[in-house]
Amino acid sequence: MTTAPLHQTAAPYPGDAPYPGDVPAERRPGFLRAPFAAATYREVGFVLTGLPIAIAAFVVAVALFCTGLGLLVTALGLPVLALLLVQARGFGALERHRARVLLGTPVAAPAPVVPKRPGFWGTVTARLADGAGWRAVLHQVLMFPWAVLSFAVTVTFLVTGWVVALYPLYHWVFARYTDWPGYRVYDFTTDAGRHHEFYVTSPAQIAGVCALGIVLVLLTPQLVRGLTAVNRLAARGLLGGR
Repeated sequence: MTTAPLHQTAAPYPGDAPYPGDVPAERRPGFLRAPFAAATYREVGFVLTGLPIAIAAFVVAVALFCTGLGLLVTALGLPVLALLLVQARGFGALERHRARVLLGTPVAAPAPVVPKRPGFWGTVTARLADGAGWRAVLHQVLMFPWAVLSFAVTVTFLVTGWVVALYPLYHWVFARYTDWPGYRVYDFTTDAGRHHEFYVTSPAQIAGVCALGIVLVLLTPQLVRGLTAVNRLAARGLLGGR
């Protein structure tokens, strides 16, 4: 039986290594400049790439944890739980790397695991006593639903804001290619037979739709900033060295 994975203490990702020249997070862009700032779209990139990573991390953590618990009646359960902590440190290193590159938030890596006894079981017991590893597992589990929520909210506001703000540019499409005079907000008939419909057609209505979109565009960076603030806190609290 090989012991290489459990003995590994080197950084599996660049996030475990110190970054030369680390600098504080860049200055937050102003309210009007934020929708066009690179920092905003790095945070958006963090949220969008975070969902598939969170799904993978959650699935691996739950699978290994359940398998390890199920095998605790035999000695095989302990190495599986030790492997759970190894992969948690790996995902934690990846998350620290993403936090630094995309959020401008450096997080110091925890100290490596040093077995106090030689041999395979010495390594296993050292891993099982690894507090940083268990905190990383907790991060994998807790941040999964947050990643789903952040992804859904970010995509909804980002796409809706720009689509609505740019409505004057494609308003003509509805009259030319459909039987609508403009964008149809609603069109229904009540049980009493009364028909209700509303289309965006007048210049004032088009300007109002555009203004609403601009408001959403301006608010989206602030919303994304708030969502990623939770990721910053989680990375510092659960993935950092103590």
